Amino acid sequence: MTSQTSIPRGRFAADVTRLGVPRGLSRDLYHGILEQSWSGFYGILIALYLLANCVFATLYWLLPGAIAESDNGWGDSFFFSIETMATVGYGVMHPQTLAAHILVVVEILFGVLAVPVATGLTIVKFARPTARVLFSRRVVCAPFDGTPHLMFRVANARNKGIVEARVKMTLLREIRTREGISIRRLIDLPLLRENNPIFALSWTLLHPIDEKSPLHGLAPEEWLTKDLVIICVLTGIDETSSANVHARYNYFAEDIFVDHRFHDIIKVAPDGGITLDLRMFHDIEAIEQSLDEVTTSLETMPVET
Repeated sequence: MTSQTSIPRGRFAADVTRLGVPRGLSRDLYHGILEQSWSGFYGILIALYLLANCVFATLYWLLPGAIAESDNGWGDSFFFSIETMATVGYGVMHPQTLAAHILVVVEILFGVLAVPVATGLTIVKFARPTARVLFSRRVVCAPFDGTPHLMFRVANARNKGIVEARVKMTLLREIRTREGISIRRLIDLPLLRENNPIFALSWTLLHPIDEKSPLHGLAPEEWLTKDLVIICVLTGIDETSSANVHARYNYFAEDIFVDHRFHDIIKVAPDGGITLDLRMFHDIEAIEQSLDEVTTSLETMPVET
């Protein structure tokens, strides 16, 4: 396959429409806020803060003579609400009616409860462990040591390593049972090596298409179907924070290139220094020996008994 059509990586999970979710489970405000970008996160907090003050300002404005030293305009009520919620109190405007005092108590209680929540969300989002892992945008299928392999690679973009890193490769595709029922089945694709004691640079993951592989005996055009999804998950322990981290990437049939290989991105200097060139991380090149030639040569090899 040589198609380079760009497919959204989030199509597989994030853009799924869920119907019939029990009421309450679909309203996960906490995770919804944490999943926002930093700009979206602060945008939501600022919008909620201004909205709350607008509500209290309107209530003050609707109470005649509630605020002393005020022109009874909505603007003065808004800034008075800001000062009250922040417990600043500049000493010029102050409540002067019973209703205003009660409303001030309500707003202060709201601020005392809301500000720690916003602070806690900020701390959780800032301290949430993440893995800065790059996944190659393509999977290549090429001979390796005389056997066809599926290959993709990952790179650690941080200077510190990921301890006890493990990668799992799973094939998701639609199959039809003998009863004629179509189901989506998860099929594990065993890797030549799935664990790395210290993942610091780049790592090429290989799935041998041998007798143990679910793809064994199938030509590429037989398993490169439109419904194919290859799910790759990396887990490990961040060396700096000692926190569990994970990363995931999805590959589709359009991302698999047969009879190609990756460019080498690691160079060793004469003094022993190692350079990891991520500028060519996603680059691939065609190979001379095709999978068909490798398969033919394997079939003609003598079998030891």
